[in-house]
Amino acid sequence: MQVVFLNTFEKAGTDRGVEQAQLSICEQNGVWSVIWTGSSNDSRTDEQFVWFEGGSWEEMMTSFRHGVAVRMGEGYAPLIDGMLDERRSLDENGSLFSMIQCYGETNPNEAIFEELRDWRRRTAVAAKKSAYLVATNRMLWMISSYVPQQAEELLQIPGWGESKQATYGEEVLAITRKFERQTSFPLDWVAESLDPKQFTGWIYKQKENKYKAQMDRQNQKRALLQAIAEGKTIDELLIEVELPRRDLMDRIEKLETEGYDIEPLIEKELRDVPPSEQQQLWDALLTVGDRYLKPVLNQVYGEEMMQGRGKSIDQLYDRLRLLRLRYRRTKSDQVS
Repeated sequence: MQVVFLNTFEKAGTDRGVEQAQLSICEQNGVWSVIWTGSSNDSRTDEQFVWFEGGSWEEMMTSFRHGVAVRMGEGYAPLIDGMLDERRSLDENGSLFSMIQCYGETNPNEAIFEELRDWRRRTAVAAKKSAYLVATNRMLWMISSYVPQQAEELLQIPGWGESKQATYGEEVLAITRKFERQTSFPLDWVAESLDPKQFTGWIYKQKENKYKAQMDRQNQKRALLQAIAEGKTIDELLIEVELPRRDLMDRIEKLETEGYDIEPLIEKELRDVPPSEQQQLWDALLTVGDRYLKPVLNQVYGEEMMQGRGKSIDQLYDRLRLLRLRYRRTKSDQVS
């Protein structure tokens, strides 16, 4: 096994002085390994922990960065800097913007947050949109922490721009004005009030979450490709990867653009669609274009379909999205 990368980490211990660990990236016959050698939380004996083992460089690097973020969040520092470009990242995230986020998340007012969350749920249901599009949890935590009373104060909350202000500002302020606050605006006091050690730990937690999300996405991608190779249908894929229907179709389209062979899935899903119907959809793509699906469905099935009678709209959209992949590939082949 060839060691491609090796770095030593140190952490201030208690009765043991300085704790040391080593992190290595190794390669053998095209298989990458990321190995952490150090003591576990409940042991003083050094052990090896394999963070990753496989053939994907991309997945290996994501596992490497995720593990480093976790360990640095625990207090380990690498002897060779630049493991996560932490100097650049801490400069960016060390701004007042990130400090305001950190303080808001770690000093929330639970009562205000719960009332804001109830408002967000009602608003999202009424608008028929996802709750996070109204406001993220992070944004609600910050609002609950700083308790803005005026429009210009609410606009100081990171991420709360003019658009949200125009749409939801008065509704949010109607909630926060019911509560007293212990802090003040503007929020430049946060930089001095925030514990530096707490802020550094928060920064690395953001990195950990970022790389964990990337790992989850890579695992979903592998599972999706495996399920497609096994000949599973869209409905079976929904169970396999546990994604909402629209997100699943987005992933499938992305796999096609990345060069993976999705044709077996397309063939399987379209096998129950009569050739004449497929030709009508194909002709409609040629006529009205392939950017939007609704005009294509309108042309082929008419208003009756749009009212949901006789055919499953979700199934029609799925099949058309798959047919569109084949259509675009054919167009691309013709151009090249």
